[in-house]
Amino acid sequence: MCHNIIDGRYHTECSHFIAMSTKFQDCLRPNCLFSSRHIHLTACRSQSCIRLMALPTKNPIRISPSKCGDCILKTRDEVTPMVRVAGMR
Repeated sequence: MCHNIIDGRYHTECSHFIAMSTKFQDCLRPNCLFSSRHIHLTACRSQSCIRLMALPTKNPIRISPSKCGDCILKTRDEVTPMVRVAGMR
């Protein structure tokens, strides 16, 4: 089945993956609706054709030993709570 390949950065400390770019991988099957070799018209109603794409594949092209930006902000907000300023609502 056809699927997307997501290139991105993997943060080892928090195990988060941040997507940077996506590319399409064609399965080249004639019965796949998403393939460039699909044999039917664009409005295909054939029961034998594959109508779902496979799950995207994550491809870590950068590996970072630190936490991602969201996790850094989350821990920073937990440590230093917001202080109310007089006169502000």
